[in-house]
Formats: sequence, C-alpha cells, structure tokens
Amino acid sequence: MKILVTGYTGQLGFDVVREGVIRGFDMTGVGSKDLNLTAEQSVYQYVKEMKPDVIIHCAAYTAVDKAEEDQENCWDINVNGTRYLADAAKEIKAKFMFISTDYVFDGEGESPFVESDTPNPVGFYGKTKYEAEKVVQSLLLEWYIVRISWVFGLNGNNFVKTMLRLAETRGELNVVGDQVGSPTNTFDLSRLLLDMIQTDRYGIYHATNEGFCSWSDFAREIFQLTGNEVKVNPITTEEYPTRAVRPKNSRMSKEKLIENGFKPLPGWKDSLERFLNALKKHEVK
Repeated sequence: MKILVTGYTGQLGFDVVREGVIRGFDMTGVGSKDLNLTAEQSVYQYVKEMKPDVIIHCAAYTAVDKAEEDQENCWDINVNGTRYLADAAKEIKAKFMFISTDYVFDGEGESPFVESDTPNPVGFYGKTKYEAEKVVQSLLLEWYIVRISWVFGLNGNNFVKTMLRLAETRGELNVVGDQVGSPTNTFDLSRLLLDMIQTDRYGIYHATNEGFCSWSDFAREIFQLTGNEVKVNPITTEEYPTRAVRPKNSRMSKEKLIENGFKPLPGWKDSLERFLNALKKHEVK
C-alpha cells in the first residue's frame, strides 16, 4: 500500500510515517518545504504523479492564537489546502483521511461530545477545521475524519516538553485547571490511523487516549512521573487570557471507534509514562 502523509515535520505525521515503515507500507511524508498545500496545481501534479492509495492529511495551520489575526493564511492552508488535496484524491480514487480537532466544538457543558454532535467552533482555527471537514465530505465518498486533541509526540513541541523545560528553573507553576480533555500520544494514535485506513469503515471518528483530565492534572502527572518537585497551582481560564478562546470541555466520546470494531487507545497516564521513557531514550518502545 502506497501512503502519502502530509505534515511529516509535525508530531503526528512523523509518527504515522514511522509506524507505516515498520509495517512495511510504502510511505512518503511531506512537509511544507516539500509540498506547498496552498498551490493548487502543485498539489494536483504531485498527487497525480505519485498515485498514492491513501492520503493521510495531518498538515495544518495550528497556531490557534496567531490564527485570529492571520486569518487569510490559516484559511488558505486549512481549508483551501484540504480542498486541493481532496480534489486530487478524488481524481486518482485514493482513500482520504483528514485529521481534525476538538476545537470544532464550542467546549460548553461537561458531557463528552459524540461524533454526530453539530460542531460550533468559537475560534478561527476551529472554524477552518470545521469548514475543511465539510469540504472533505462534499467532495469525496471514501473518507475518514478523525478528531484528535492534546497531542504529544517525540517530534516537535508540546505541553509535556514545555512542562519539563519549565521544571528546570521553576519550583511552582500556575496551570489552567478548568479545561478538561484527553492527552493523546501520537505514537498510539498513528497505530490506530493505520489500522483504520486498511478498512472501508469510513466516517467521522474521535480518537484520543482514554480518560480525561485538566491541564493542571496533566502537569502534576508529568512531574510525578519524572520526579520533579514542582508545585502546580490550578488557575481559571480567565486568569490566563489568550487571544483565541480555548474550549473548556474537550471531552470526546469514542463510541464510533468501538462500534466499528477498533480498539480504544490506552489510558493517557499509561501512555504518558511510556512517552517519558521514550523521551529519555529518544525512541518509542
């Protein structure tokens, strides 16, 4: 199976390519320097010449705060880029997997969002991802939309690495405690995505590690597992203002995964421990 993965220089794209190679697939990972997703003809030509069986579209404009002021660029990458890729996939009859986000929801309430809930994004980044979801559904028949959240991986920056860096110089940290979601290891996620694309069980899925926590809970677990004596003070979203609104409720139900016979990802605490061990060795075991 020949698979094209966008966003190879990011956390998830890197792990998808790595896992695909281990499984013996013909993997090609591209970053923005390899393929400009906003150049329609370049995208079309590249995909047409490569003729992948599957496209896993991990690339995105993900700087959520910057997106509020850099809207044209964010739209160009997230919506237009997805449209060009989906169009090319349609032309060569390739399966298409689009990686979406918890930010398509408004973050209201405390119940986990189910796959059939109507998105209602409150920030521009979330709006572009929801628009891209609609583009995929309107253009293609064989598609998977996979919404993920709070990812961490070996390749790239993430919350875990930030906390470990801060622990080197700080004995006390204020961390938001009223936003709840599921930390998700891209190593675990990549395995699921490659399982999914070998089936014809298309549709919208939520895919995160099992269990929920707040960012402050997540930070405490990181410090406990690494033996860092850092005091974590939970603060409110309002006490940590950002340009883009963060969803307070990022809980997502994985019932669609289970209904379609896919194994849920491990619990986030177990996954975090494995990640921290891998970080020490610079490899995932």
